[in-house]
Amino acid sequence: MEEMPSRSTMEGIMAELRKAMASIPDTQQRLMELSGTAWSADRTVKVVVGPRGQLVDLEIDPRVFRRPDAYALRSAILTAASQAVSQVVEKSQELMYDQLPPEVAELRERFQPGRPDPVHQAFRSDADIVAERKVDRE
Repeated sequence: MEEMPSRSTMEGIMAELRKAMASIPDTQQRLMELSGTAWSADRTVKVVVGPRGQLVDLEIDPRVFRRPDAYALRSAILTAASQAVSQVVEKSQELMYDQLPPEVAELRERFQPGRPDPVHQAFRSDADIVAERKVDRE
């Protein structure tokens, strides 16, 4: 049988959680300031996404139109966008994890082993979710 955390441990965790709760407005502001930027492998496409992974800027080098290839351009845009979104997701997760006391993750894993990490789940990209659905349907 799992040993319950001591009262002092729980009080410490609660104090840390209160501190984290007090910092929510600042954390939200910091989350809304995040962005991600990525380039295609050939440096002809630049994608910038905002804090929620939405496209906010797209630069396409005119050189891509010398040899039009819609599939290659589509692929370059999607790949760069995915990389930019991954940056934002990673930054968001780091910011959220920094707000939580380490004991919270330990307790969650201890009492809910194998369950998905809620912070990770909250910041999954749309592309990852769609890809998982596609795999589930196959």
